[in-house]
Amino acid sequence: MKARLRWFVAIALGGALAFAALGLRPASATLVRNPSSRLDTFEVGTGRLPLILLHGYAAEAREWLPFSHTIVVHDNRRFVFPQAPEETVPPDGPTGKYGWWRLDLGSYLAGTNGHALPDMRGAQPPGLAKAAEKVRLLIADLHHREPFDDGRVILGGFSQGGMVAADVAFRSDQSLEALILLSPTFVDEQHWMEGMPRRKGLPVFISHGRRDDVLPFAASERLAQAMRDAGLKVTWVPFDGIHETPASVVTELNKFLAAVD
Repeated sequence: MKARLRWFVAIALGGALAFAALGLRPASATLVRNPSSRLDTFEVGTGRLPLILLHGYAAEAREWLPFSHTIVVHDNRRFVFPQAPEETVPPDGPTGKYGWWRLDLGSYLAGTNGHALPDMRGAQPPGLAKAAEKVRLLIADLHHREPFDDGRVILGGFSQGGMVAADVAFRSDQSLEALILLSPTFVDEQHWMEGMPRRKGLPVFISHGRRDDVLPFAASERLAQAMRDAGLKVTWVPFDGIHETPASVVTELNKFLAAVD
């Protein structure tokens, strides 16, 4: 499992590294200290409305910065990239990277062969609720700093960040305009499904690679269908890739965002 985690870290960074390889420089960002949530954020743009994207496990908020060149938002919206609060340490990740809670994927393996992938549908990780509450406090910080319409928050995340974003959506009454889930997985299925009907009509973008060897494609497929059955407006974007956010997904995400805004 240690080897899997090392590989997971490399692939989770793949999207940002791919943009760097294309010669795109990181966007100019402002580092903001947020007092209530105690989360630092890198923010790009001057729009009043936030598009909040949570990074994956064993990563950093600044790794989102190249995506601010390629994800298109209206002038009234800015990017907000929070830094997760927990520093990772070996064997769960490299020193100097961050996660929303200690993600011990080995404890959720679905089988016994070498191709097993984590099955978190029945899990209630103790750190998930704490991370989701921090994100809600962050939204309050943003609102206090520069007030905006409560219903205009777009929240999303990649991998572990997507799990946190989904938990905010399905286990709280936080006002949201849209939800973005990039290569997530289904966590705490019972409670998430109980909360989904309260989000009827919410636009959701969800993508996952068919060859993902970190989090199972089938779990995101099941999550997409559960949200659709609950009445959410789901845009499901499967792709022939691994644990990443390729350019093809960003293209579809831009179409989604244009329709939302």
